[in-house]
Amino acid sequence: MNVFLWVLAGILAALFLAAGAPKLLQSKEKVVQATGTWAVNYPPAAIKAIGLLEILGAIGLVLPAAVGIAAGLVPVAATGLAVVMAGAAVVHGRRGEGRSVAVNVLLLALVAVVAWGRFGPYAF
Repeated sequence: MNVFLWVLAGILAALFLAAGAPKLLQSKEKVVQATGTWAVNYPPAAIKAIGLLEILGAIGLVLPAAVGIAAGLVPVAATGLAVVMAGAAVVHGRRGEGRSVAVNVLLLALVAVVAWGRFGPYAF
């Protein structure tokens, strides 16, 4: 199970890094073009904050445990990403974007598994 949690955390970290970097580094217009229309309703600072949270969460899923410093931050990062995905599901749900809601709920469930495992029976 420990190996499974490592692999899952690594995959999720790559996904959240890939999702967060464009939000943080690109203009609002490019984010709107690339991700759809949800970003139209949010100021650029909010979009960049979401991107930063996703990047920090991605780093927090693997780096603390990999270097052996503050490994207890891994489940905290997973919990934070679960909160971000819950918020994303609400936003997409209000917009009637069912496919995006499904992706958000799936990602929420996967980071919840990491949080459960690292807070509980497979803590560092």
